[in-house]
Amino acid sequence: MKLQKIGILKQLGYNENDLNRFEMIEKNTPGFEKIKNHLISLNDKLKHLNGFIGFSNSVPHLKIKIDNNNNEFIKEAEEIIKKWAEKYKVEIERVKENVFYIKRVI
Repeated sequence: MKLQKIGILKQLGYNENDLNRFEMIEKNTPGFEKIKNHLISLNDKLKHLNGFIGFSNSVPHLKIKIDNNNNEFIKEAEEIIKKWAEKYKVEIERVKENVFYIKRVI
């Protein structure tokens, strides 16, 4: 189980030192177990649009950030996020422009 978590961390750009933080996010995201294997695919789909999944610095949740000023890219990324959330029944909260938190799995 620990190796699987480290694998997810590495694919999101983190390392073993971030395991405790990852586990805190996991505990604070109801239903996390159902989506953890699907995070990488969402992250990969957002990369070409300068989007990514990362740790929030202010709350124990994963955030999805679209780091782009191109409106077409932003719309495309938002559509990808929306479809992913609907498919896996994930509650996403927009916290500011182009930043979303993964709150829970329904």
